[in-house]
Amino acid sequence: MKKYAFLISLATLACTARSAPLERDLGQGLVYFRVHVLPADLPAGAFTQNHPCVLDVRYVQGGADDASVLLGWLKFHAGPRTPVFLLANAATSPALLAPLDSPDAVTGLVILGSAAPRFSPDIALKVTPERERRAYDALEKGTPVDSLIVEVLKKPRVDEEKLTREHLSDSAVADDDSDTDEPAAPQAAEAHPQLLDPVLQRAVQLDRALLALKRL
Repeated sequence: MKKYAFLISLATLACTARSAPLERDLGQGLVYFRVHVLPADLPAGAFTQNHPCVLDVRYVQGGADDASVLLGWLKFHAGPRTPVFLLANAATSPALLAPLDSPDAVTGLVILGSAAPRFSPDIALKVTPERERRAYDALEKGTPVDSLIVEVLKKPRVDEEKLTREHLSDSAVADDDSDTDEPAAPQAAEAHPQLLDPVLQRAVQLDRALLALKRL
């Protein structure tokens, strides 16, 4: 009997670990919460009542009962000065989003996502399903959230030594009058482009804009 109880405990812990909500600090009082399973993963506590937050329900499935709980949570936590930025997409269960179709369903709710047939968020962004899924999974696998929302602009460094090398190289080519059929040396492969989550990125940008306007 003890053996079975031990196995049941392990199974319970495993299920809890799989469905545990993911939380990240986005700075300036904004916190990100990722929901895997409703209603168990909805964040609780006084923090979400007094601060804006990002609630990610992309790829979440659920029925009418789950939708009712989600709607109640949003109504309780969202407000004019404490908005909830809800991230959703076409893979989110339509039943969960159906109660939110009305513009006045929840005061302070902003739905962001990639527009698709039968899914029209308040703020639509252009992102392919494959790219969105890669960014979503990256955070799940431990990628720092900043790297998914802060674009790194890589500008080439131009200094005197580099300009001198290029000048000498150009001079050498100009002095060589002989024809050659040898192929040009292959250029170095470009680095992989930075993986960004445009939907989450826009939610953070909107929060910062509201802060700058002193709307929060």
